[in-house]
Amino acid sequence: ITAITESKGVPYLVGGTVRDMILGRPTKDIDIEVHKLPLEALEHLLGTFGVVRLVGKQFGVLRIDGLDIDFSLPRTDSAGRKPTVELHPEMSIEDACRRRDVTMNAMAIDLTPFAVGKMPAEVQVLDPYGGKTDLSAGRMRAVDAKLFVEDPLRFYRVMQFVARFEMQPDEQLNELCKTIDLSGVAKERIAGEITKMLQKSRRPSLGITWLRDLSRLQEIMPGVHATIDVVQPPQHHPEGDVFEHTLQSLDAAAQLEFEVSDKERLLLCWAALCHDLGKAEVTDDEGHAHGHDEAGVPLTRALMKRFSDNVNLITSVEKLVRHHLAPGMFLKEGAGPKAYKRLAKKLAPEVNMRLLGMLSLCDHRGRNPDGNEPLTDGQELIELFASKVREAAVETGPEPPVLQGRDLLDTMEPGPEMGELLDKAYEIQIEEGIADLKVLKKRVLES
Repeated sequence: ITAITESKGVPYLVGGTVRDMILGRPTKDIDIEVHKLPLEALEHLLGTFGVVRLVGKQFGVLRIDGLDIDFSLPRTDSAGRKPTVELHPEMSIEDACRRRDVTMNAMAIDLTPFAVGKMPAEVQVLDPYGGKTDLSAGRMRAVDAKLFVEDPLRFYRVMQFVARFEMQPDEQLNELCKTIDLSGVAKERIAGEITKMLQKSRRPSLGITWLRDLSRLQEIMPGVHATIDVVQPPQHHPEGDVFEHTLQSLDAAAQLEFEVSDKERLLLCWAALCHDLGKAEVTDDEGHAHGHDEAGVPLTRALMKRFSDNVNLITSVEKLVRHHLAPGMFLKEGAGPKAYKRLAKKLAPEVNMRLLGMLSLCDHRGRNPDGNEPLTDGQELIELFASKVREAAVETGPEPPVLQGRDLLDTMEPGPEMGELLDKAYEIQIEEGIADLKVLKKRVLES
């Protein structure tokens, strides 16, 4: 920062970084907007501190390798999927803030006093559009209505902000979002906003209900919209229809008290959102939904393909949806280790029994009849399921096969026949508990 000011640049802390500071939330990425310096000069200056990565040179965004700070220049850009970008180092900070999406993101802090060692008694937040007031009021407003609709990705940003910050858009912003044309947004960018909503929100359901209230849920997530008003037996689901159950289960996944990675939480949130999609197709007049786990698999794939090309993620969610009823059924029926071992094999290699147990807990917790928050009980159920999984030794993956392809090379060539024999050998291993390689090989070759 000192080097920037010594080069006559003016560095500002901007955007979500300032917002999170005001809210007292931790912020991982830092955004610094540099005024009064051309891009080439800033790139050269940053290069004296390390390798500079061009995160988006055409957008004036630079990053020093290994440092989670984005350095950008003020800019203007045209509307459309491939906007024409012009950098304007001399732009005023007020005009730069005006180009941001909502007022809570249109604040800045001049870092110049910090660079020259004049630490202010109180940090001065430049707030030309009333972002602090809106934050206090739990309200979202567009900074500039005309500029807002030029970038339809901002619709999805509002969606995830509704969930992450539990704030409500004002009437004007809702009207803009009701009519904004979303056809030009690349699905990978939409996926980025949905991922933030699922990973960073305590109640991602708020973003989904906002889509419903705008009458855009059917357009964006038709499979989820189809669950609205799908009835369920009240003795099992006192919370209401499948849509309400889905939202509560989703929030339960977001609020899980167990230690999970960001990747696992994202997976569980997607699975909770999709786990009962099949009920919209198979529910009968009495609210019974036999086979909804299987019916939900193609619906899950169709929904997720709207936003993601991540085959592993989609397959993982499909497997959790397909088998989400198994933990409850196993416990109810007193299933033995063999059943757990077979199920672990079906889930592998994408997911494991631990994650399936967590999804089952979310399903259980999504049944609160007294409000929209999920229940917080059910620990004893998942602990019992986990103990059965440990007993079968398949907590993180299936039982390793005793007989492998290399053990059959002395009798046959690799191919379909070998694959069939290996599958049969594994089935015998699980069903009869055979752990001796020679015995198992003899059994399968003689069969």
